Amino acid sequence: MPTPSMEDYLENIYQLIEQKGYARVSDIAEALKVHPSSVTKMVQKLDENKYLVYEKYRGLVLTTKGKKIGKRLVDRHYLLENFLRLIGVSEELIYQDVEGIEHHLSWESITCIENLVKVLEKNSQLIQELKVMKEAEEEDIHSL
Repeated sequence: MPTPSMEDYLENIYQLIEQKGYARVSDIAEALKVHPSSVTKMVQKLDENKYLVYEKYRGLVLTTKGKKIGKRLVDRHYLLENFLRLIGVSEELIYQDVEGIEHHLSWESITCIENLVKVLEKNSQLIQELKVMKEAEEEDIHSL
């Protein structure tokens, strides 16, 4: 299983390839806000672990294993964003919160959240109840 750092790279590499058709070291460095030398070291580690094939100066290609995990990580990210949005977390906090929690949840927890999202999406009344509760809490906080 990849480390949280490896997951960040695989998720970004997968997204870059989906968007552009390729992922260069410079693109990955820019996306993750790290130095290209750090990307090269991690890409070599991902190559050793059979998540991708890397040839210096030629680029990289995700293996089947790397694609599968990359897609799963991207899906996890979007699921958590959607979940936080549904339960009323403000847009300014969603990305930061997802980045903070995504590597700390088990896949079992992710599956349970996915099921809860499906229930919430089918029952707009529950979403409305959550909004009312949040508004009441905010009023209580402001009245202090």
